[in-house]
Amino acid sequence: MTEATRAGFAAIIGAPNAGKSTLVNRLVGSKVSIVTHKVQTTRFPIRGVMMRNDSQVVLVDTPGIFSPKRRLDRAMVKSAWEGAGDADAVVHLIDARHWTGAGAEFIPAGEYEGPDEDEAIIARLKELGVKAILALNKIDLVERPALLAAAKTLFDTGVYSDAVMISGLNGDGVDQLSDMLAARMPEGPYLFPEDQSADMPVRLLAAEVTREKLMLRLHQEIPYQLTVETETWETHNDGSVKVEQLIHVSRDGHKSIVLGKGGQTIKEIGMAARKELQDILGKPVHLFLRVKVSERWQDNRERYSAIGLDFDV
Repeated sequence: MTEATRAGFAAIIGAPNAGKSTLVNRLVGSKVSIVTHKVQTTRFPIRGVMMRNDSQVVLVDTPGIFSPKRRLDRAMVKSAWEGAGDADAVVHLIDARHWTGAGAEFIPAGEYEGPDEDEAIIARLKELGVKAILALNKIDLVERPALLAAAKTLFDTGVYSDAVMISGLNGDGVDQLSDMLAARMPEGPYLFPEDQSADMPVRLLAAEVTREKLMLRLHQEIPYQLTVETETWETHNDGSVKVEQLIHVSRDGHKSIVLGKGGQTIKEIGMAARKELQDILGKPVHLFLRVKVSERWQDNRERYSAIGLDFDV
């Protein structure tokens, strides 16, 4: 007798840079979320599809939860909590280094400074009455005794049903987490074809890949003041695709930096994005980028709608 299939949603929540996107990509087995060393890389929930045993787990990689100030920040945080509230399972991913006092020298400047964000998430989970799976991440950078003590401290808060220690980067403990999530999915038919890894439109994925390259190449506040829009997508007879993208920046000075001297910076960004898109799509890509100053793009309702965020927050 064939076992019944299971299908549902699992939300991965956590503070900025806890490693959510890296974990989702590891669980799915392919790249569905962009990953950089900068906080707030993910701006909207990205659904990756994981097949495990007879279960299909639709993973929602939520934006990092933090104290929002700007409209875009508020929209991202609201989206994260909505993703958690609608899920069949919730994983609270925590950077183990912040709860052990170890490995601090590995944390790049500008990342969140301690467990305050994690404690705020714990308090919110208590308030909502949501039981989450505790996933202590980056265990390869922490000594085991300190790791066990941190796990006990966190588990004693009462908001977790299970705890697992993982490394999203090298895969340690990820199979155990996969099994936990698969077992929590309700019985039902699969929500997506078994060979589909994400429900993100390819035009949006392409824009996110380019934004990732911009974030990796640029510094300070500029990456947070820009967005990327895929304007055109043309498939040619030889199987290749022509992609035209518009990079919106907030100021003239930012446009000059994105372009670089003689257009060198944007050329390098375009080459890196094109190469990755070719790897993802498995076909030649002709990518064309241009930059436009759009001072108030963060107050444009249509841009929020395009990436699934609520403008009215």
